[in-house]
Amino acid sequence: MTAFDYLSVLISIVLGLSITQLLGGFAAMVRARDRLTFYWPHLVQMLALFLINVQVWWALFGLRDMQHWTFAGFFVILMQPVTLYMMSAFLTPDIPARERMDLRAFYFREKTWFFAATLATLMVSLIKDFFVMNGPIGLADFIGHGVFIALSFLGLLSNRDGVQKFIAPVTLLAYCTYIGLLFVTLPR
Repeated sequence: MTAFDYLSVLISIVLGLSITQLLGGFAAMVRARDRLTFYWPHLVQMLALFLINVQVWWALFGLRDMQHWTFAGFFVILMQPVTLYMMSAFLTPDIPARERMDLRAFYFREKTWFFAATLATLMVSLIKDFFVMNGPIGLADFIGHGVFIALSFLGLLSNRDGVQKFIAPVTLLAYCTYIGLLFVTLPR
């Protein structure tokens, strides 16, 4: 067993918890659909976050040849799945039994925490690339991070419905483009 094999177990567990949070939350929403008022940007953000979790797991395979690991380096790597889990936790509602719930109100109540966790995830990603991967990221990756940071700040600062309805599909489209440009095949 390599160091990467050993360390990737904990990373995979945390990413799995994040995905489980999203999938379980979505299933609960479907089961309670007669008591929920849906808000489509919330569902789009959940889909985008699912893709982000899968992409992070996919991209971390690029660390498999890393020979020298430090606790600090591993901690930085682990913080990305941890912040992704927090994003998932803030985005999935606890649906009260036999009560109605407005997912728009839930989204706006939790959006500050969600977008703050999103910004933390992006910062950890940049720190990881610079300090653990030993160098600056490529131009396309840098531009992608810039787009996601701008969208996150916009989401964090705006309480306007129209802005949130703009951010959600643009985030999903931008993330699909980001994956298509940078992560179609496993990292070499």
